[in-house]
Amino acid sequence: MTEAWEAAVEAQIQGAVQRGEFDDLPGMGKPIPGRGAPYDESWWIKSFLEREALPGDLLLPTSLQLRRRVEQVPDEVRDLPTEQSVRDFVGQLNAQIVAWLRNPDGPRVAVRPVNADEVVRRWRAERSRREVRTPTTEPAMVAAPTRQPRRSWWLRWRRRG
Repeated sequence: MTEAWEAAVEAQIQGAVQRGEFDDLPGMGKPIPGRGAPYDESWWIKSFLEREALPGDLLLPTSLQLRRRVEQVPDEVRDLPTEQSVRDFVGQLNAQIVAWLRNPDGPRVAVRPVNADEVVRRWRAERSRREVRTPTTEPAMVAAPTRQPRRSWWLRWRRRG
């Protein structure tokens, strides 16, 4: 039975060779990648990540992924256009952190929600530094006279007393 099956498979291979289906295959005439290198048990994971252009962080446990994202928050919010978009980003990250804290899995790593006000303060400071560093290419406009800020009513009332 196996001989008949082997003969049928061999006949199909020979037919494909005669039709030229094996000509000009990708990698033909090239050495096999990784040949001669020491054996790596996770070669298929590494090749998959490389082939699909995925970051290696996907292999980390959830707690370490969240910790790494918390560390990268300043870089990720740097180019966001508005304060609300920064707050939305931090809110989504905090929702993921809280979900993990409710049902933790993997190694116990200290991960705390991010303070949105602190991130917004840093975002504003970074934005103002960038605006000061980059010269404006627009024509200079005449600045409107600045008004003194109004004192609150209780300061005026307190001085009278």
